[in-house]
Amino acid sequence: MGMDERKFRILQAIIDDYILTAVPVGSRTISKKYDMGLSSATIRNEMSDLEELGYLDQPHVSAGRIPSAKAYRLYVDQLLHQGLLHSDSESAIRAHFLGRMRQMEDVIDHAAQVLSSLTNYTAVVLPPSGPQPRIRTLQLVPVSSTAALVVIVTDSGIVRDTVIRVSDQLDSDALYAISKTLTKELSGRTLTEAVELLPFITGRMQENEKLMQGLNSFFQENAGSGHSHVAIGGRSNILNYPEYSDTEKARSFLSLMETRDKLASIIAQQGEMAFTVRIGPETGVPEMADCSIVTATYSTGNGQQGTIGVIGPTRMQYDRVLSILGTMGHQLSELFSDD
Repeated sequence: MGMDERKFRILQAIIDDYILTAVPVGSRTISKKYDMGLSSATIRNEMSDLEELGYLDQPHVSAGRIPSAKAYRLYVDQLLHQGLLHSDSESAIRAHFLGRMRQMEDVIDHAAQVLSSLTNYTAVVLPPSGPQPRIRTLQLVPVSSTAALVVIVTDSGIVRDTVIRVSDQLDSDALYAISKTLTKELSGRTLTEAVELLPFITGRMQENEKLMQGLNSFFQENAGSGHSHVAIGGRSNILNYPEYSDTEKARSFLSLMETRDKLASIIAQQGEMAFTVRIGPETGVPEMADCSIVTATYSTGNGQQGTIGVIGPTRMQYDRVLSILGTMGHQLSELFSDD
């Protein structure tokens, strides 16, 4: 007598019901609550067989059955073998990871919106820059039988993630083991160094070629990402000022706001000055000949420095803008240092 499909379905129903109710489960309960197309007598006979096989215990005579430790082990092993989370759970887990990992970028986005709202000008916020961040941990989280979410946490607090393809032979335990190996090999390395090291690690993991290809593409994409996140708030605020009532001038300015890399290089503050103010032609940007750019810095706990800036007409309220930028920079520095 062995475990066939019918016995397993009955056992699974008993486990599910007992987990919900903590009440011993009888054959009539299974017959009424679970549409198996089986009579109570048939279910009762199968339950007797399951008890003989060691999957069910009967705490009292004439009472229902409860799953044994052996039953739970079979149940869990089957779930792991399936390698799939319920879609709702999958979405919740991904949302949880993204909520944590995007925290810095969410703060930067919010800061840009607050700055533009308080000043009525265009605001730009850049994430901390400095030496390339180093990998702290790498995790592989299964999201389906053939895909995993790779999550890299760096020493700067910035997290990068992507979904990569993996072999359907890799269950959650295998991905956990690979995560530990990769963290051990890559911890303390920059993403650029990781790109260089990955082929040597790949050589020892030939059976995971699909996974390693995905990781290699991910590292290469992020190693040279430069200003990976530029937050802009109130990009059209400049249109509220008569200096930009000319359609062509307004179009040129708004076009510049779309080129994030160029905008980042314009805003990025050099040196250790707390503030910089560039007025009109001092910006060196033709599209901003009638604008001023005021920037301030904020810092993180590990010494990296970010920039916040405001772009407005040359007749902007400099005292108010400098005051707001100083307060915002202080708040961001405190927040990121605490993190």
